[in-house]
Amino acid sequence: MAASNEINLSESKVLAFVDLLFFGVTLFGDFEMVVPLNTWILISSFKLAYNLLRRPDGTFNRHLAEFLDRKVLANANPVDGVFSFDVLIDRPTNLLGRIYRPSDPQGAPPSFADLEKPLTADIVPVIIFFHGGSFAHSSANSAIYDTLCRRLVGICKAVVVSVNYRRAPEDPFPCAYEDGWAALKWVSSRTWLQSQKDSKVHIYLAGDSSGGNIVHNVSLRAIPSGIDILGNILLNPMFGGQERTESETRLDGKYFVTIRDRDWYWRAFLPEGEDRDHPACNPFGPKGINLEGIKFPKSLVVVAGLDLVQDWQLAYAEGLKKAGQEVKLLYLEQATIGFYLLPNNDHFYTVMDELRNFVGSNC
Repeated sequence: MAASNEINLSESKVLAFVDLLFFGVTLFGDFEMVVPLNTWILISSFKLAYNLLRRPDGTFNRHLAEFLDRKVLANANPVDGVFSFDVLIDRPTNLLGRIYRPSDPQGAPPSFADLEKPLTADIVPVIIFFHGGSFAHSSANSAIYDTLCRRLVGICKAVVVSVNYRRAPEDPFPCAYEDGWAALKWVSSRTWLQSQKDSKVHIYLAGDSSGGNIVHNVSLRAIPSGIDILGNILLNPMFGGQERTESETRLDGKYFVTIRDRDWYWRAFLPEGEDRDHPACNPFGPKGINLEGIKFPKSLVVVAGLDLVQDWQLAYAEGLKKAGQEVKLLYLEQATIGFYLLPNNDHFYTVMDELRNFVGSNC
């Protein structure tokens, strides 16, 4: 039986690869003006894998997901001027974080004592990063997010703490938010992450897709705590609602994402019996929290014009604005989901410049 399962798994992978090649040959011409080929292959391969993992009954093939997700180990030897190491943030939930720090300009590899060596610069931003994956996929040690976090260190002159939060459907709402809150408390209490100028930890929250959603909800949790968050960065954040919007109808099944996909993930994450107007999904909807008169971090909201849920992302930015909060909207009309993962398009460099300026404005 085990041998049969191995054969079926191998056959499935081969068929998926053949489908990917066929799909690319027949349909890539429709996308070539807006999607670089290697980005198209990357995102399409994710989509093919994701379709294998979701089951109609709402369960998820976690073992296959872990097998298909290319992961990398933390590396204390500097790569592109950055070294990394893993830490245990919360023992009861086994919550891990991966720390990325700039290495010694002289190139000497850090010793064990250097891993948590106090920061020496006047002001060093500390970015708490939440990976994407629609609350179900990827992790802090996924290769694509390891690369992105290393880039953030160099671009923003920052330390990055990538959070390996629990995922749905095994751990639905509010587990990801609780892990984000635990990570925020942990980071704020680390004296070695304090900047020299004022002995404070200069915290930013950042995330893409579901990670952007977590950024918003962790910030809500932090409001009464007194923990100061200097800014929120939301890349193609995953929001939604019961109403079907114009962009959902127009882009359904185009550029990698379908309404059916999105609905599956919300059912997997939201509390049983709740619909997509739950505030976790629709923060400014009928059940949302009023942010007027509340101290909330300034926000940078990045929206791809070819993202199925762009209308909900735009509504989020507008909701912040109406509540009197500081928000900058970066709308990239011809960008697709995941454009920030590979440096092969103008949109990538545009958003990286915005991130640098956003984080650097407080330095």
